[in-house]
Amino acid sequence: MTAPVLVWFKRDLRITDHPALAAAGPYVLPVYVIEPDYWRLPDTSARQWAFTAEALDSLRTDLGALGQPLIVRQGDAVTELARLCKRHRITRILSHEETGNAWTYARDKRVAAWARDNGIIWQELPQCGVVRRLHSRDGWQGARNRFIRQGLVEEIRALAPVCSSDATHLPAPRALGLGPDPCPNRQTGTHKAARATLDSFLAHRAEGYRQKMSSPLSAERACSRLSPYLALGLLSVREVELARQAARADRPGWAASMNSFAKRLAWRDHFIQKLEDEPELEYRCLHPAHEGLRDTDAARLQAWCAGETGVPFVDACMRYLRATGWLNFRMRAMLMSFASYHLWLDWRDTGAHLARLFTDYEPGIHWSQCQMQSGTTGINTLRIYNPVKQGHDQDPEGRFIRAWVPELRDMPVQYLHSPWAAPEGAAPRYPAPIVDLDMAGRHARDVLWGLRKAHGFRDTAAQVALKHASRAHDSDRSSARAQRVTRRKRHDPAQLSLDL
Repeated sequence: MTAPVLVWFKRDLRITDHPALAAAGPYVLPVYVIEPDYWRLPDTSARQWAFTAEALDSLRTDLGALGQPLIVRQGDAVTELARLCKRHRITRILSHEETGNAWTYARDKRVAAWARDNGIIWQELPQCGVVRRLHSRDGWQGARNRFIRQGLVEEIRALAPVCSSDATHLPAPRALGLGPDPCPNRQTGTHKAARATLDSFLAHRAEGYRQKMSSPLSAERACSRLSPYLALGLLSVREVELARQAARADRPGWAASMNSFAKRLAWRDHFIQKLEDEPELEYRCLHPAHEGLRDTDAARLQAWCAGETGVPFVDACMRYLRATGWLNFRMRAMLMSFASYHLWLDWRDTGAHLARLFTDYEPGIHWSQCQMQSGTTGINTLRIYNPVKQGHDQDPEGRFIRAWVPELRDMPVQYLHSPWAAPEGAAPRYPAPIVDLDMAGRHARDVLWGLRKAHGFRDTAAQVALKHASRAHDSDRSSARAQRVTRRKRHDPAQLSLDL
């Protein structure tokens, strides 16, 4: 009997547009390994596991309908893969390339060493526009677009039964060492929910996308809400892009909304590519001059995590995130900016907390953005958000604040965004601000702009830009041309960034 091909599922929990599954042929052993050590990391949480468990149940059903259910094992990946390969006489493993955190990177290196030592062929295939072992960002955008234009791989119609139905029980969060993590308004992690979310966005929710994505009041509906499904691979980027292209374009402003959405899909790969190129950015400042700059104050960190900083719009956003597992991009940036500049907290501490709260945690995007919004890349403009102004701009009537900070429900609107200016006793249950916003903002500007004037700062920043900056406007031009552009910009080595 021919030995089956083991398809190792990780962050690709789907059967559509799945290059590894398609390349394996019909005689497949589909496997997912629950790794307890992963779920004990500081950037993982019970809400993420609950979403993952739903996705695994959904994938089991889909694969079972094709003829071979998903095989779930719990333990160390090398140990479990070795057992399965021995039992089924497997000599070939297929999976997708994963750009995960430092732990999954180290695990993949251990799997690669085991496979090599035991004569197992392990082939990893790309599933998005991220390029492994990329030598230069020159031309990357064009390569990414060509990957998208390849279209979907052929859909799998049937799988030959290799192993009987797997009844492995998916563990409860507590069994994985995960503490209580209530998230009552979390999105559902099923393929049906993923497809319904995509369909509803392209059918009607995307109208006004560009204008409505900034405010948490309108973004909850107007944003695609596809991020958790893309992060865990319930949908592929190509599936979403092809659906976007096929969506109706005869509505006012529709083309602009769709173009803006397409750019964000491209930026997704762009930021993940950063972590692929430099895994250390998860725990080391891209520009080394920022190392040791901030010393996290435990009391300030706790207040920020709890949504009790005394700054209403900041606290409302944090509490909303805790209850939903999601927050629109601009508000994510504001939370990180406020923590890094006004509270002077280290991005690694605050980044881990946000990672646990996000059901759509994507390490490449997350850690790149943590550094970008904290000003530690050396190549991005310092964005020190004024949280009071953001509240007035994005929640002028205070509806969002009143909904998520009930202590201020009866506060007159003229004081709602800055209750410290209200008459004494107007908000007895709400704390005073833990920092003076004006003084903290000035201190951050003085320190960071002073740092950028230091000898050698720009030379190092230019090297960061050469490695990580987007070449979106000259993506298909020669390497020499791209390097000349970078050198010309050395006086102000700014990187293209998301349009906030």
